[in-house]
Amino acid sequence: MSNRTIAVNDALYDYIIEHSLREAPVLRELRAATAELGDIKRMQISPEQGQFMAMLVQLTGASRLLEVGTFTGYSTLACALALPEQGEIVACDLSAEWTQLGQRYWQKAGVQTKIHLKLGPAAETLKTLLAEGQADRFDMMFIDADKGGYDTYYELGLQLVRPGGLILIDNVLWGGDVVQANSPDKDTQAIQQLNAKLAHDPRITLSLLPIGDGLTLARRKDCP
Repeated sequence: MSNRTIAVNDALYDYIIEHSLREAPVLRELRAATAELGDIKRMQISPEQGQFMAMLVQLTGASRLLEVGTFTGYSTLACALALPEQGEIVACDLSAEWTQLGQRYWQKAGVQTKIHLKLGPAAETLKTLLAEGQADRFDMMFIDADKGGYDTYYELGLQLVRPGGLILIDNVLWGGDVVQANSPDKDTQAIQQLNAKLAHDPRITLSLLPIGDGLTLARRKDCP
């Protein structure tokens, strides 16, 4: 027995994947295609995180999702496959090139009509959604984009996600660098500051999980 999360070495990680991962073939194909992009493939979430997020969609009965940072669309596809038939995802990204790769696999999976891709600065897209009357209209949000923008996306997300809805934030352990005091890296600083803020934010309940590169689940409270 252990009173803390155990360390996961390569052998144990392989065991976890072998005994729990149920990755749809189209997701595996998209992951393989992304791996061909070189070093930037690291921007893609791990398959076990995608499966966990899909389960959260099913457990919460979510039907409207908001994503900030789509990359090649693996997380988008994993969640779209878990959504009900009339579900939808608003996916925000800057890159037409990377998202075009994902769109091929969204179409192959037959979920392209569930995904509404918004190309452009995500903060502007979120503000537009609020101006269109979309406050409190989303069940879940996933943030996985530029780290300096995380706090802005989180604050806008708290307005767009309904009371009781979830905001998922990726890379919150940042390869372990978040424990470094006085780090000169701006991305590390941004994540450290957001983690400290969320730890005491009375508007949410939360859990920071050591899955992938660290995933925070922030549930918007039912009352202000």
